[in-house]
Parts: sequence; C-alpha cells; structure tokens
Amino acid sequence: MVDPSIARRMFELVEPIGVIPYSADEPNEAMFALGFTNYWDTYFAGRAAPLGRVPAAVVDALFYNFAPGEVARHIPKVWDTTTPEAAIAARQVGCVNALRRILGDRVDTPAFARAADLLIKAGTSAPVEGRPMYAALLTLPIPEEVVARLFHAASLLREHRGDGHIAALMTEGIGRLEAHVLLALAMDMPAEKFGRIHHLPKTQIAAVIDGMRGRGLIGDDGWLTESGRAVKQRVEALTDELATTPYEILETDELDELMRNLEPLAALLLAAQPW
Repeated sequence: MVDPSIARRMFELVEPIGVIPYSADEPNEAMFALGFTNYWDTYFAGRAAPLGRVPAAVVDALFYNFAPGEVARHIPKVWDTTTPEAAIAARQVGCVNALRRILGDRVDTPAFARAADLLIKAGTSAPVEGRPMYAALLTLPIPEEVVARLFHAASLLREHRGDGHIAALMTEGIGRLEAHVLLALAMDMPAEKFGRIHHLPKTQIAAVIDGMRGRGLIGDDGWLTESGRAVKQRVEALTDELATTPYEILETDELDELMRNLEPLAALLLAAQPW
C-alpha cells in the first residue's frame, strides 16, 4: 500500500497542473470564445461539462463547497451558450496553450512524455465507487497529444482527490461553507477575507462562524481552537489516505521517476501563478 505521504507529495506536484484552468488566461479566453462573458460561467461550464446536462442540484451536491443558490445561477444556464462537448474541447485547448507557454521547451522532452504516460497510468487506474466527479472525467477519451494527456491526467487525479476530500469533510461533520472557514483560519487568514467566501453577506459568514464556535471549533478570539485544528488535521490526513489508490499501480521506481520529472514542471507552474 502507498504511504499517505506519497499522496500528499503527488498532490503538491499535480495540483499546479490541475489548477491551470483557474490560474492562467488562455483557458478563460478559449471559453469566452464560445460566447461566455464572465469567469464563473466558464468555471461551471468547464468543470461540470463531463457530467453532461445535469440539474443544478446535482452539480451543487458534487461540487459541495458553494453557498446555497450559487450553482443555480450558472447551471443549466451555461448550456444555452454552448454544449458540454464544446466546453470540454475549449477548456482542453486553453489549458494546453497555457501549459505550452509556461513550460516552453520542456513539453517536447522525453521526460515530459514519460511523466504524462505515468500520470495517465495512475489517473485511470482507481475504482470509481464513491467518486462521481472522477467517474465522470474517466468517461472522456484520453487525449493523444502529450500536453493534453498531462492535463487530463492531472484533472483525473485532482477530481479523484476532491471526491475523497468531500468524504473526509463529511466524516468530520464539516459543512460546505465551514470547509472554507476551516481552511482560511488554518492559514491564519480571517474567514471574511478568504477568496471563496469573501463575497458572501457578512451575516451569512458570521452565522457559519457562530455555528463552528458553538461546536468548539472556533474560540472567542475568532481563531481555531485546539479541537478545530485537530479536525483540520484529521480531514487532511484522511484525504491523503483516500488519495493513495491511483498510485498503487506504479512500481516504486516509476513513482520515483514520476515525481522527479514533475518537480521542475511544478516549480515553473507555481512561479507563474498570479496569487
């Protein structure tokens, strides 16, 4: 069995690839070319497209971490602008363009091709039970083009981990908005300033914080208590444990090679992030 620390390290190396739709301009430009005019329409169309034309309630349940009503402002409206198939294609083109710009000549090396192949091997190997977002992505064809293969593999592993993370949050009784508060406070950031919830009404954020304070997760000073930090640690530990499965198919030397080949790519991608 793969040690959870390996899953954590792979998360650190794969996440910079997986967040390209949200950290680079090219994916948004490709989606805007379909007719979209705001970022959140492109987010929901791009990420939900593998699910097909499902109702907002389904996307809301699977994404988990948006405030009530937020998903319904975009789903199913985005499908009046384009189709799931066109959104998938545009997102891939934009992400490939971004990765080629940032990584430059590295994408033409044997090490890059090997990383893409090993990442696909891992990303397509896990069971789908209890992994709805991962299962949806797994129904898409594996791209032939090497940069698209790398991005597709990273997306598979990102959604696989995300499905497990939701299970870990629910195991600890952490709700959709509480997850953002927990993360923000664990980073010593006031919850009201955290990017995913700062736009919500202050009264709504305050109610979430009050609920967590009532359960002993947040102290009177507004920061995590010892109990709150322990919950955060357990969520992360279980997330790592649940994320090990894809890497069990790789031999030890393959896993070492994959990490070695991904390290310079992750460094370049992290350096290019706007935040």
